[in-house]
Amino acid sequence: MSTITWIILFCLLGGILSVLAAATFLVLPERVRDRVLPHLVSFAIGALLGAAFLALLPHAVTAGTVEVHQVSLAILIGLLTFFLLEKLVLWRHCHHSECEVHAPEEMHEHHQHNHHHQSSKPAAHLVLLGDAVHNFVDGILIAAAFMTDVELGIVTALAVAAHEIPQEVGDFAILLHSGFSRRKALFFNVLSSLTTVVGGVLAYWSLASMEHIIPYVLAIAASSFIYVAVADLIPGLHQKLDAKTSIQQISLIVFGVAVIYFAHSHLH
Repeated sequence: MSTITWIILFCLLGGILSVLAAATFLVLPERVRDRVLPHLVSFAIGALLGAAFLALLPHAVTAGTVEVHQVSLAILIGLLTFFLLEKLVLWRHCHHSECEVHAPEEMHEHHQHNHHHQSSKPAAHLVLLGDAVHNFVDGILIAAAFMTDVELGIVTALAVAAHEIPQEVGDFAILLHSGFSRRKALFFNVLSSLTTVVGGVLAYWSLASMEHIIPYVLAIAASSFIYVAVADLIPGLHQKLDAKTSIQQISLIVFGVAVIYFAHSHLH
């Protein structure tokens, strides 16, 4: 297959298929979802960190004549950029129905009021906007990875899909909580996921003539994965501190890292 075909295929995997998987997950009873979702988040943390440190960063450092300190600078810039995007409420993912980021007051103060759905509409719009921006960036990162190495692209797309599924479950819950029907929530989530393909295709045509910047894009990709794992996902795990839960969390994080490690090793 051509590189552009790989990019489109795995952008769809990281976008639309993640939405469909999340929609299917919502069919399960709520008590089952509440029990399984934290495990998916733990696995996603391991997959993201594994892809960042075991795949993306080594390729970024060894690609071409790039200097290590330049790659480090790109990572730092990426982390600060994602912090700024989060301040603009365009980056933070939600993994539960009441998201303090997308609805800091409305979804709590109006929870028992008749106009709750109307008051939380802005939260739904922010979720969709944030999804579109994040998915577009994911498409760029997947494209840069495939343009470096097909195996790296596959591992990167797998990491994207791993954290997109629990994120989409949370976003679905936000939309439904805001008054969207299931069909409407699915339609708009699929629509926003298509920006992954748009980002991937645009990046392919743009980066084709600028191969020298691909190592820096890989560094940005790594910083994206690190930021989502550390700033977004890990804090939620600290809500439960009992020994049993902690062991489960650590085990699933290690499992996520192991999946990326063996996938990367096997593909090579």
